[in-house]
Amino acid sequence: MRRGVLGALAMSTLLAVVVARAACEPSGAAQLPAYPSAGLPPAGGSASLPPASRFAGQPPAGKPVEFVEVAIEHPVVAGDSLSSLGARYGIAYRLIAEANGLAADAHLKTGERLFVRSRHLVPLGHDVSDGIVVNVPQRMAFLFEGGRLAGAWPVTVGRRNWQTPIGPFVVLNRQQDKTWYVPRSIQQEMRREGRPVLTQVPPGPANPLGRHWIGLSLPGIGIHGTNAPASIYGFRSHGCIRMHPDDVAELFARVVTGARGEILYRPLLLARDAAGEIWFEANPDAYRRGGDRLAAVERMADVQGIASAAIDWAQVARMIEQRDGQAQPVGTAGYLKGAR
Repeated sequence: MRRGVLGALAMSTLLAVVVARAACEPSGAAQLPAYPSAGLPPAGGSASLPPASRFAGQPPAGKPVEFVEVAIEHPVVAGDSLSSLGARYGIAYRLIAEANGLAADAHLKTGERLFVRSRHLVPLGHDVSDGIVVNVPQRMAFLFEGGRLAGAWPVTVGRRNWQTPIGPFVVLNRQQDKTWYVPRSIQQEMRREGRPVLTQVPPGPANPLGRHWIGLSLPGIGIHGTNAPASIYGFRSHGCIRMHPDDVAELFARVVTGARGEILYRPLLLARDAAGEIWFEANPDAYRRGGDRLAAVERMADVQGIASAAIDWAQVARMIEQRDGQAQPVGTAGYLKGAR
């Protein structure tokens, strides 16, 4: 497979999992594999989507990761919508609609098959070799083990007026079926909005923390599940990092108390793969930190030794304007600095 290696597939529905080379609350006409009957919900049940370990993969020894990709033909089942599929696969729902010739407000029909491709660059320049990295603008969490990518999942992070804090952290605790003790600030929000004011919510289907909680050293912040899976891949939380219930269960089982991690704020990502192709990803600057975006990309290229002439700057500018959160090729490295 071009630009990558085939990762271990969690389910046979996946077309490919590619990993390429690179420096708090609430392609082709390949034959597609059949969706296993075990993945279908019972009559009247909700959709059962493949676990997000689909994003995981192991690059060849000694070769660093550049991006993760999922490509899947998803059979629509009861309860599916463009929004819920976007939440599960880490992609804006309008892009799924466009890829399948649908209107953005289309209602899906049970049994139809939709092609979904989601591709994200892995952030560079962090110090985590064993632990969790979350990039807020990307709305993605990455797990590293032994300096190599071991998993990646879409997440929901804090909204603009209730931001997820940025910086290094340590996992302080891991709890299952945790009671949610509602912070006073959220109680005040409930009161302002005319909702019943809750002081605590016991474990169960009404608990917005879901069943798994990973407490972080950042004050009041944790990584947790949710009782609203369709809310994933957004800027909606009160600062915590929210994951699909299946995803947080997997992460919970793979991290230990004392594990280190880092929360980043990097809307723009640039990298070069083993074949010399240059990739770029532009995400929303939800917290409005601003700055000259093209200048930022120029600095990233300079650090990575990529000459300006190698990059399609018009394409980069379009992507910065669209900020759709998907990695795309923007040039080839035939003009690497120092190349002859």
